Amino acid sequence: MLGEAIIVALVVFLTVGGQELLGFTMLGRPIVIGPLLGLLLGDIQTGLLVGASLETIFMGVVNIGGASSAEPGLATALATAFAINMHAGVEVAIPIAIPLGIIGLQVKTLLYVGVVGPFAVKFDRMAQAGDAKGIARLHFGLWGLQWFIYALIPFFAILFGSEATQSILEKIPEVITHGLSLAGNLLPAVGMAMLLKILWDNKVAVYFFLGFILIAYFKAPLIAVAVIAVIIAIVSASRDLDLKQLKKQFTHVPQTKSATNKSKADVEVDEFFS
Repeated sequence: MLGEAIIVALVVFLTVGGQELLGFTMLGRPIVIGPLLGLLLGDIQTGLLVGASLETIFMGVVNIGGASSAEPGLATALATAFAINMHAGVEVAIPIAIPLGIIGLQVKTLLYVGVVGPFAVKFDRMAQAGDAKGIARLHFGLWGLQWFIYALIPFFAILFGSEATQSILEKIPEVITHGLSLAGNLLPAVGMAMLLKILWDNKVAVYFFLGFILIAYFKAPLIAVAVIAVIIAIVSASRDLDLKQLKKQFTHVPQTKSATNKSKADVEVDEFFS
């Protein structure tokens, strides 16, 4: 079990942590982690099944700002490893993955606040001093420390086994799980408020209300609202293009007339003195 625990922890470190380091590379998605772990643990079929099944569940999960719900990378790694070790299928992996994903996100947030956050002042001082190399060293050092601590979760979970992990999850008081679920339901509203604060413009505010009415009152599906938004964007862009061309025409016409009048006056003056 020690070897499997190291493999799972290393995969989480490189995929979930690597995604945070390199950007949205999709390394931490279930469709990547599941087959990769299946290949490394000797059961690629189970890895493919678990990864594809969890990808359908976490497909719409994008943790942006305050709008966060679960961390699919950790959930997929542990669910795949448990399914392979227990010689079980997706029906065993999914019930384990959902709570692990929620807890994994909370742990990741705590690491952001507790490990990376206190060094913000240090980064500011290095930036004022122009210490670019120091900033790079501190950046990569904090990244390694943060995701090493995070990788300890799957390491000990696999080391002690799925039954111990499941029993720990069941021992969490209901008031805590209920509070986490309430906070999870509130976080999307906070995230949308943060995004609207950045994107809000009185000129386009009417489109926000239009989208709200379409979804809240007309029960329009999100795909339909997205198509309507694309149509509005195309119409607005073409209108702006037409207005820009008209503005160019109106600005060029007076200049042409004045240039023509000036040339006639010059001709008359030349004729008079000649």
